[in-house]
Amino acid sequence: MHTPESETETEARPPESETPAQAEARRARLRARREARKAGLESERPASNGEVRRAPAREVTREERRAARARREPILPSAPENGVKPSGPWPWEKSGGPAPLVHAVRLDPARVDEAARRVVMKLTRAGHEAYLVGGCVRDLLVGKSPKDFDVATSALPEEVRSVFRNSRIIGRRFRLVHVFFGGGQIIETATFRRTPQPTESDEEDSLLIRSDNVFGEAHEDALRRDFTINALFYDIERESVLDWTNGMRDIESRTVRTIGDPMVRLQEDPVRILRAVKFAARLDFGLDPALYDAAVHCRGALAMAARPRLSEEILRLMRGGASHRSFWLALEMGLLDVLLPELAAFVVDAKHGAFVFHLLSEVDERTKETGAPLDDVLLWAALLFEPLLEACAHETDRMRAALEFMEPVVERIALPRRIADGVARLAATFPRHQAGKASRFKKSPLYPLLVELTELRKRALARARA
Repeated sequence: MHTPESETETEARPPESETPAQAEARRARLRARREARKAGLESERPASNGEVRRAPAREVTREERRAARARREPILPSAPENGVKPSGPWPWEKSGGPAPLVHAVRLDPARVDEAARRVVMKLTRAGHEAYLVGGCVRDLLVGKSPKDFDVATSALPEEVRSVFRNSRIIGRRFRLVHVFFGGGQIIETATFRRTPQPTESDEEDSLLIRSDNVFGEAHEDALRRDFTINALFYDIERESVLDWTNGMRDIESRTVRTIGDPMVRLQEDPVRILRAVKFAARLDFGLDPALYDAAVHCRGALAMAARPRLSEEILRLMRGGASHRSFWLALEMGLLDVLLPELAAFVVDAKHGAFVFHLLSEVDERTKETGAPLDDVLLWAALLFEPLLEACAHETDRMRAALEFMEPVVERIALPRRIADGVARLAATFPRHQAGKASRFKKSPLYPLLVELTELRKRALARARA
């Protein structure tokens, strides 16, 4: 294949029978072409193989780059997918499904993960519907950086697998596709689902969802989600948010609201109560009054949820940099009485309770300082440390007392034994560490956590005295 450079070099070599006039004309053409190439204005002309060679794109000037940085916008390459919105009917117009509210929103391309964008674009060009969905859309709309990006599509798992060779189908209860990119990045891609009908579910005498393994359409996938703010789909090509649940209204009013009757939705999956608290705390949103009342009424249903999900959701309340507000809401709504009655009984005392929340505030500050969640053992220790110290006080065998305190927690929410034992060891060793008598413990992998926990408590004490 000929390139502009190789052709120019060929033309620059004079043929043997060239006359002086022809040589001068050839040199003039070369000079004109070099000047045109510098200015980015070289005209189209046929190549030797019959193809049409186009002029290179105009280079972006330094001033334009500075202006783009000031606007915090990237300089996008000149390509149809960035500048030309697709024409033609929307997918629901062809399928006859309900139309969503379509909000024209241009999310900052610099904040949209490039790998997720490539997955959406490639599926769309293969003839499937594909959107960014869920938490990433919500976070981008409220100005936060998404932790990860998820894609929902009309393509079946096998069809996604055929589009991406760098992918793998996972899951038994419900199959997803993991699309792999460099650096270990994974874009989770799911086929649209819908809420199963009673005849399709394993249990007909309970609202609790035990099966969610039914494919559906985009609007059904939106309606099966928990909260309106998590049911927004973003169409990258059309730069539009598709809203079947009035989620944009709740984004603007900063409200967490269930899709449908909150009493029904919380009984379907009681862990949604903790998720509602998490979103309200992290996003600084309010809880819809109907959702708040339903959560208080249904808090006993948390005992029906899978225990490992409870311990993981409690950890998520701690990890997001908003543990203070999360556990304040959990205490106010009576959730701690169900999940962690040991902690609930301790913080009822105004003095003790105030210090626990000061310590949680320091955990939040530390999380923001590091830009990453703290170690799981450290988070659980910060949450339960004060009632643990009280339980171990005046005990000759502090380790045994600490383990006895943690045992009901392990049974109630399936707290991993590794974490429970680590928290117990930190509490049992803390008095000796304060007295400078825990030198042998310095060899333990838990010692750095003990040092950090001690520092957090010092800062919390200073906060309490302020």
